[in-house]
Amino acid sequence: MRRLAVFASGNGSNFQAIADAIKEGNLEADICLVVCDREDAYVMERARMENIPVFSFSAKQYENKAGYEREILDELHIHGVEFIILAGYMRLIGSTLLGEYSHRIVNIHPSLLPCFPGKDAIGQAFKAEVKETGVTIHYVDEGMDTGPIIAQEAVPILNGDTKDILQKRIQELEHELYPKILHQLCQEKQHT
Repeated sequence: MRRLAVFASGNGSNFQAIADAIKEGNLEADICLVVCDREDAYVMERARMENIPVFSFSAKQYENKAGYEREILDELHIHGVEFIILAGYMRLIGSTLLGEYSHRIVNIHPSLLPCFPGKDAIGQAFKAEVKETGVTIHYVDEGMDTGPIIAQEAVPILNGDTKDILQKRIQELEHELYPKILHQLCQEKQHT
């Protein structure tokens, strides 16, 4: 069973979808650590309700990114983490973690990359008046949402959609697609 760390900065709805998929037997993995960079993020409460250890930090308390990433790396080693799963983590991953977890860091992004990378992808798509957007799951590299794409699924933008309605539909797809793709990745990695 693969040992995962989930990195999140906010509400943690994707974390919860992954945790639920594990409990339901749809994802053969174990979330052994949640890493969070915001002290008021609800994901930490979700992790505590699931009895999953949390490592939280404030980037401002460190001299640079390498400083807090070294501390995160120590925590990942302590917990035997094999894969890092980004679920609304709002920081770029640096060379310290990328060097140790190359091709073992996965992110979910609310657009059809390469369109609308970065923050507020749903708002970007909405303002651009495109006919569809969607969800992309990809490996993380040093760029912002530039890593190799693992899976994508489109979400149409319908007449009468508001940004909030579109966001809800995208999140519903994320909660379904992310655990399914993670299950496939965990299975593949066990056989290699």
